[in-house]
Amino acid sequence: MYSMIEEGSVKAYVHTAEKISKELPVFYNPAMKFNRDISVLLLKQFPPMSLCDLMAASGIRAVRFAKELKFKSLTANDHDKESMKLIKKNMKLNKVSFTVENKDANRLLLESKGFDYIDVDPFGSPNPFLDMAVKKISRGGLLAVTATDTAALTGTYPKSTLRKYWAISKKNELMHETGLRILIRKVQLVAAQYDKAMVPVFSFFKDHYFRAFFQCAKGKEEVDRIVKEHGMLNGAGPLWLGQLFDMGLTAKMLKSCKGMNDKELEKFMKIVNDESKIKTAGFFDIHAIVEREGIKHIRKKEEVVKEARKAGFKCSETHFSGTGIRSDISYERLLRILKQ
Repeated sequence: MYSMIEEGSVKAYVHTAEKISKELPVFYNPAMKFNRDISVLLLKQFPPMSLCDLMAASGIRAVRFAKELKFKSLTANDHDKESMKLIKKNMKLNKVSFTVENKDANRLLLESKGFDYIDVDPFGSPNPFLDMAVKKISRGGLLAVTATDTAALTGTYPKSTLRKYWAISKKNELMHETGLRILIRKVQLVAAQYDKAMVPVFSFFKDHYFRAFFQCAKGKEEVDRIVKEHGMLNGAGPLWLGQLFDMGLTAKMLKSCKGMNDKELEKFMKIVNDESKIKTAGFFDIHAIVEREGIKHIRKKEEVVKEARKAGFKCSETHFSGTGIRSDISYERLLRILKQ
């Protein structure tokens, strides 16, 4: 059964179901609207590209790309035949045109000449698609990767993390950041085999998924620079210790989203924009520190940020945690602020 929804500037027919699962022939996940909003916002900051939505499902992401972006070419693919029919129906509904394919994701990439932007957004782990995706991304192109197997990446199933992501995960207050950094390193290692350096330009955790955008640079020297930034963080890893965001890109995205009349998106972008200016791996969870140190009162996060900045440190909220701050302050100096 299908119903019509509106998202961004498009209307679309979608499969309606009480519970989203990979068993559904074609599914639309309203919780992933934010994911698609970020994709559109980010791509608006780049010149027109050849775009590929590898697992298009209902096609809403591809239709939004066609309606809201300028592009050289656009391909929407899904292995499910019903999905292909629905994509075409939604394409017609919104009066847009692009290529629709009905192939296995890896086969589509194998038979293609490559793309400037490839969106890998599977149900679960992106692992089965990474090898072909990094092979087929152009130099200077963008690779977007989603992972919804959060239990593996955040320490619930550490053996699964080791098998799938070649790293040790920890279930603690930093688990969402370390999980994201473990995912980033995995993508980078797969690409490194082909002398491709995958540089994170915008990466985040939201609700039940991780999302990372990479820009591809080719050459052994670039790859060597990437690998040098792999290491351990708070007992988790090896993982990516470099920047999660490109500061210039994040600033452009924040400026762009102010006219979109989306308070959730704008609030998120403000936090991320502040985070992007602080070159640290990991953050401080105020509640966890207070509990661990036996501090009797909890200061407001906004007060702590203000005090840290007043003391000459860089400090911001973090999108990873409602009780966390990102800062270049020392643990000892932060304790003094928390005890005031």
